[in-house]
Amino acid sequence: METFERARLDAFFGRITAAVESAGPVASFLITHLLPERPAFVRAVSTVSDLKAVLPKPKSIDPVARREVEKVVSCDPLTREMFTDPDTALEYVESRAAGQDLVLLDVGGYFAPSLEELCARFSGRVLGVVEDTENGHKRYAELDKVPCPVVSVARSPLKDPEDFLVGQSVVFSAEALMRGRGDILHGRGALVGFGKLGSSIARLLHAKGVKVTVCDIDPVRQAQALSQGFSVARDRDAALREAGLVLCATGAVSLRGEDFSSLRNGAYVATVTSSEDELDLAALPEVYSRTPVGDHVTRYQTTGHYFYLLNDGNAVNFIHGASVGPFIFLVQAEILAGVRMLARRDLEPGMHDVRREDRATIAATWLNYFNR
Repeated sequence: METFERARLDAFFGRITAAVESAGPVASFLITHLLPERPAFVRAVSTVSDLKAVLPKPKSIDPVARREVEKVVSCDPLTREMFTDPDTALEYVESRAAGQDLVLLDVGGYFAPSLEELCARFSGRVLGVVEDTENGHKRYAELDKVPCPVVSVARSPLKDPEDFLVGQSVVFSAEALMRGRGDILHGRGALVGFGKLGSSIARLLHAKGVKVTVCDIDPVRQAQALSQGFSVARDRDAALREAGLVLCATGAVSLRGEDFSSLRNGAYVATVTSSEDELDLAALPEVYSRTPVGDHVTRYQTTGHYFYLLNDGNAVNFIHGASVGPFIFLVQAEILAGVRMLARRDLEPGMHDVRREDRATIAATWLNYFNR
């Protein structure tokens, strides 16, 4: 990022943080993809809260960004397991923020498994969670009882540009890896879901002349896909056998162990989130051997059957930086607005959205800085 671009970004976040000043002192933990532009957002979070630690998602850490962030706040290692066990989660939170009012900034529902215990046993007070992703939104919404306010930006209209551009970056990266092996998209059908990311991927592949089949468990999305000219799979196994490219973008397990044997010989498999969310690779039969056959491409083979996995099943677009340009700052600004909402301490437990008026203010401010 050039110096003038960095200055403009800091000025944008300065305007946003001035508009969303906290209603009272709050501590925070931030889970995030630590990409090159992320230090400015981290600084903004530390302005509106007492940021106790950044927990970078382990497969999306830019070393330069990490060094810059560590000048401001500690970076702690992140795993799913550290928040799966409530005792482990509580011990970690107490070690950093004992007795304080606390906001948890999440990407993917990491805090969800232990949230009830954290709210009940933490020596301070968990004011709530701000969640960034559809996957995480579902994890919190599916709790038997949401024990505190959860402000979700996952379904915000300000996130639509990011979702569209992530879809483009996924197709770019998948195609680049295939071309690195002498293969191309054309001539092989693609199988995708039709959620927010999947629909973006489907439209871009269709625009490239690729035959796209939609496989989605939601009948509403199936109808939407049909209305937009896509084929919709009636038989999931048959669709897997026919697809030359399978793009998993559900935020849940897309392919289980028994599904891999249904893949067409030579099919490429890629994900938009991470292998732990989308692929049950642990259940893949041991008869499959694994052989690297190029940069970020692994061949899985057994007698009479083989397929290729891109980027070890992790988000394929992170190979090329996963950049969505300045549109990501819209979402980050809305996360800051979520911190302010929780800091007011007047929300009931349950799922919440940022107010439409606040989104309009964020968008207008963003346009002033980036519509040039």
